[in-house]
Amino acid sequence: MKKVKTKLKLQIKAGQANPAPPLGPAIASQGVNIGKFCNDFNEQTKNLGGDLLNVEVVIYEDRSFDFKVKTPPTSYLIKKTAGIEKGSSEPQKTKVAKLSKDDLKKIAEIKMPDLNTNDIEKAIEIIKGTAKQMGVETE
Repeated sequence: MKKVKTKLKLQIKAGQANPAPPLGPAIASQGVNIGKFCNDFNEQTKNLGGDLLNVEVVIYEDRSFDFKVKTPPTSYLIKKTAGIEKGSSEPQKTKVAKLSKDDLKKIAEIKMPDLNTNDIEKAIEIIKGTAKQMGVETE
């Protein structure tokens, strides 16, 4: 078994990894071949349409690596579904959008593998909490 040197948690757009900052320095500073990482990542995620993805990268002492692609951040999915650029700067006072029950369910279904529940109703409640913090109303 290989000895783990470090673990990185990154957010990278699907199919668009490149050696430029912030990705390049984060990975290359660990001694990993950034070109190989970018090629492997882009190949694995090319069909995901440029969505922002959470990625866990495990870097080993021998400079090899493994990465696990997770679901997009909840806030990204909410913004994409609601069609907004960003959340509200005053979420308690200013509402920037509204999501329907169907929208919440779609987001919850996408996020299910990364949430700590197997119950869709509980997953919807988690998504509602994030939406509330962003100033997005929910049904």
